[in-house]
Amino acid sequence: MVHKTSVLIVGGGPVGLALAGDLGWRGVQCTLVERGDGSIEQPKMDMVGIRSMEFCRRWGIVPWVEGAGYNRDYPQDCAWVTDLNGYEFGREPFPSPRQEQCPPQSPQKRERCPQNFFDPVLRRFAERSGNATLRFDTELLEFVDTGEHVSAQVRDSRSGTLHEIQADYLVGCDGGSSSVRHALGIDMQGDAVLTYTTNVIFRCEGLERLHTKKPAYRYIFIGPEGTWATLVAINGRDQWRFSLIGDEQRRTLTEDEARRAIVRAVGVPFDFEILSMLPWVRRQLVAEEYGKGRVFIAGDAAHLTSPTGGFGMNTGLLDTVNLSWKLAAAVQGWAGPGLLPSYQAEQQPVARRNVAEASDNLRRMLSPRILKPDPAVFDQDDPDVETARREYGARYTEMMRREWFSIGIHLGYVYEGSEVIVPDGTPRPADEVSSYTPTARPGSRAPHAWLADGKSILDLYGGGFVLLRFGADAPAAEELVVAARRAGLPLQVVEIDDAAAAKLYERRLVLVRPDGQVAWRADDAPADAATLVDIVRGARLASVVNGQALPVSEEAQHG
Repeated sequence: MVHKTSVLIVGGGPVGLALAGDLGWRGVQCTLVERGDGSIEQPKMDMVGIRSMEFCRRWGIVPWVEGAGYNRDYPQDCAWVTDLNGYEFGREPFPSPRQEQCPPQSPQKRERCPQNFFDPVLRRFAERSGNATLRFDTELLEFVDTGEHVSAQVRDSRSGTLHEIQADYLVGCDGGSSSVRHALGIDMQGDAVLTYTTNVIFRCEGLERLHTKKPAYRYIFIGPEGTWATLVAINGRDQWRFSLIGDEQRRTLTEDEARRAIVRAVGVPFDFEILSMLPWVRRQLVAEEYGKGRVFIAGDAAHLTSPTGGFGMNTGLLDTVNLSWKLAAAVQGWAGPGLLPSYQAEQQPVARRNVAEASDNLRRMLSPRILKPDPAVFDQDDPDVETARREYGARYTEMMRREWFSIGIHLGYVYEGSEVIVPDGTPRPADEVSSYTPTARPGSRAPHAWLADGKSILDLYGGGFVLLRFGADAPAAEELVVAARRAGLPLQVVEIDDAAAAKLYERRLVLVRPDGQVAWRADDAPADAATLVDIVRGARLASVVNGQALPVSEEAQHG
């Protein structure tokens, strides 16, 4: 018997689960297959970024994330030390997740929620709609894109039973070694090896009582050889992730070697339980293509990055939200032929930017390997050495701040040059990392503003397109409403009587896409509403003259 579904998702990590959840939330039937049982022994991510938390707000699951299991009273400082009973070079203090305040640019803030906590939240979200079928212990064997649909063969690993799944579309969210990407013959570009690293998850009750340093979420260890390891609070209680950072040479770490390294990092012998060990390689890679035909890739299948900065999974969630509404539009029949191809055009540049920034963060963290501190700072206590230590720590602290303060990466991405967005002629804002200036320029994330009812304007976005009318004198744009209805494009018109929001969005009419990105804005109604609707749904290519969307030739549309 053939199981039919609109979208087949391969891979049950956070990206696959989020895609299943978002599609189900949009009313699209989907099926997820995951060859594992869903349990997480080695959480590969632990920070849900601010934009990802805005998506969680949209989905109504913020309380689930906050209550998932991490100790939200645990301080989030980052410190760089010789060892936990040695010298502290510097520290960047951060409040606990409970105490941290939302920045003015968002109704949300980042949240500490490692994958072993976050995956169950997303699984619960995916199951809530009733539109997503989740099949764990089920492996994809092969698939064929017929041009009309995708036919996939899967195997239940518990029973050995083979099944056929027929889907309108298939999305590979199956990680860095993606079988879907390999089957499509898509190569990746970049550095295949940055460093070989071994992660060790261990349990120790009351580790803070065994050392002299104030609690921190992350410790970076610097020795005479340079930066050699990190230690991260996995749950803010008794579980820790120790990462022994190697170089470009592959080697296998024994448990005895891991134990000695952990004791060196703490600075005193102590008892602890190793829960799991995982050797892995840091990479800087982005796929040359994000799909072919009816098959797409997302998350680690499309881009691999060093975890320095916490961009990997969060970039994957951007993939999810960008692709999901376009798949929904295709399934529901209102997408033009250019809409699904715009997924790669929009998300691939974002991945390249984020992956490069993460690699730069890694180089900064490992810089003591090249610019080694004076060896004397590790074994002398005279005043001159103390001064040298403080100076070295201050330089390292200043350099590392770019990684700790990265709101521009999370909120400042722009879909520049996208053929399903109508530019307004304003210049692209500077691409900042540590700062973010809200803008409603087309291609940008529609900015947050608090409204009179106490809700964020972001709470309006997500389901379909939203046309914002700022002020009582804003054009009615009735022709745009009619054109959307004729094309089947879901559109809601919202009146905004708020001077601060109007100033932020800068135009009297602003059209926001289902993913929360601005698609078009102007002070006057569009001269050709049908063409504007066709552009944003991918039925025509974008062309702009004096800020107005104009049709383009059939020859231009087909390249």
